[in-house]
Amino acid sequence: MIVGTRGSQLALAQTNQVCSDLSKITGETIDIEIIKTKGDKITTSQLYNMDSKGLFTKELDIALLDEEVDFTVHSFKDLPTELDEDLEIVAVPKRESPHEVLISSKSWDELGPGSKLGTSSLRREAFCNLYNKEFELKPIRGNIETRIQKALDSDLDATIMAEAGLKRLGLTKYIKNVFPIDYITPPAGQGALAIITRKDSDKKEVIKKLNDYISMQEVLAEKKVLEELGVGCQWPIGAIAQMKDKEFNIYSILLTKEGEILKKQIEKGSIRDAVELGRRIGELFQDYV
Repeated sequence: MIVGTRGSQLALAQTNQVCSDLSKITGETIDIEIIKTKGDKITTSQLYNMDSKGLFTKELDIALLDEEVDFTVHSFKDLPTELDEDLEIVAVPKRESPHEVLISSKSWDELGPGSKLGTSSLRREAFCNLYNKEFELKPIRGNIETRIQKALDSDLDATIMAEAGLKRLGLTKYIKNVFPIDYITPPAGQGALAIITRKDSDKKEVIKKLNDYISMQEVLAEKKVLEELGVGCQWPIGAIAQMKDKEFNIYSILLTKEGEILKKQIEKGSIRDAVELGRRIGELFQDYV
């Protein structure tokens, strides 16, 4: 089998883990094909100022549709809200932490007005404004190691990142604070991977063995909120679904860029109704977008 992936250290770490787990099932060696995406080539723009649909996935989809690779591995949060009709998410392995973290030599409370925070995320910007941090916000792009270095060794004072990537690369020593998910709510799908194949692939059934049912239901519910709204990273929206005491919960919050809360909502129910719970929130939020 051949897997397609982006070439960043994080993408390769994620893909290598998937290949290792799949090889244990099949006994086969899996070849890795590195594919550069449009998002990898553009390093200067704020993502929310661009047409972000498929920014980190389109070239991988093309390789899959052209049968150059058998499956692809993505960070779930990079997926566009709608997949190509001939492709399918066949597995979401057990999810890593969805939390947001602070990378800085100072704690969150020590970062005062005028501190320079690097972010290219409208959602993170909105949460900083919600808490009246009065930061000087600076655009920041690059891989995880580059952003850590900029936060600690340049004129920036801090940046906010996903804990999952730092865990997967063994870089948790750089974390200053871990934010509760109801304080800075992550984007839909954070911490999860998506394994995609063609719908007609004969490899589909074996790859499905990597799926974690709870993780899949969580991220499909979160993604449904965005699908109902028809928005991506152009809107400051956080969504997180979790199992709590055998009950499925999804919490989502919609803000303005300036940090005003437009609406927040919790839906609870059976994990079998996960997508429907996400749809309800998305439908409710439509009046505010």
